[in-house]
Amino acid sequence: MTVLVTGPGGFVGRALVSGLTVRGYSVRKVGRNVVGDIGPDTDWRPLLDGIETVVHLAARVHVMRDHGRDPLAEYRRVNLEGTRGLAAAAADAGVRRFVFLSSVKVNGETTERPLSPEDPVDPKDAYAISKWEAEQAIAETAGQMAVVVLRPPLVYGPGVGGNFMRLLGLVDRALPLPFGAIRNLRSFIYLGNLVGAIRFALDGPEGTFLPSDGEDLSTSDLVRRLAAALDRPARLVPVPISLLRFAGCVTGRSATIARLVDSLRLDGRIPGWTPPFGVDEGLQTTADWYRETIPGRA
Repeated sequence: MTVLVTGPGGFVGRALVSGLTVRGYSVRKVGRNVVGDIGPDTDWRPLLDGIETVVHLAARVHVMRDHGRDPLAEYRRVNLEGTRGLAAAAADAGVRRFVFLSSVKVNGETTERPLSPEDPVDPKDAYAISKWEAEQAIAETAGQMAVVVLRPPLVYGPGVGGNFMRLLGLVDRALPLPFGAIRNLRSFIYLGNLVGAIRFALDGPEGTFLPSDGEDLSTSDLVRRLAAALDRPARLVPVPISLLRFAGCVTGRSATIARLVDSLRLDGRIPGWTPPFGVDEGLQTTADWYRETIPGRA
């Protein structure tokens, strides 16, 4: 099978290209060096000759504090219009299957029970709205090619950045963290599990799925397991959640605090697929990478 992968240089893209290549897939990598900035004018047609499956990872990613004049327009230019053009071109070229990496943020920011693909969508910010609109644009090709949409939660693993990398640093320094009273449940997905889900999607059932590790963690439990993986003590202080929320309001970090204290659970089901890695294995691999990457930490 010849697979076209967009965003091959990203966090997920690098791992996916490597995983497909070692399993004998022929991979056509399409990054910014090939097509430039993705948008409504991107010409995908020359890249689709001989392609059986497209895996579309490239996107304008979620920005915590976007100060652009019109953030939604910028997200739509890349995530909606760029995706719409690729899906239409792929269908016209006779591509057999289109796999799209979306986000659980399409379903919302919090839920106490596991979300499923049948639940109503509730995108809250420009990134999530653009991803949901992209899903609908791809659906316009129904009947012309098979479509698989994956809405993963937070992805962690070697190469991770953002808030997860910051949490690794805090735990590694054994700093007291005010998360001891948090009893939420959140779904995560290890990079190796997400790559496995995408690989399965190349031949698996069509539809929309919410993959995860299959084990939900509280913020306090995540800190404990990361500390164990890093061979550090977990210093958790039981600060009341109401006080954490107040601190978030005062500092302008309400959204960050919400992600720490609220629950966001996925059903994790893809018929016929089981995550190949357990949570502790994924966290240990991530911790090992962190120790090898940070100067003086190995």
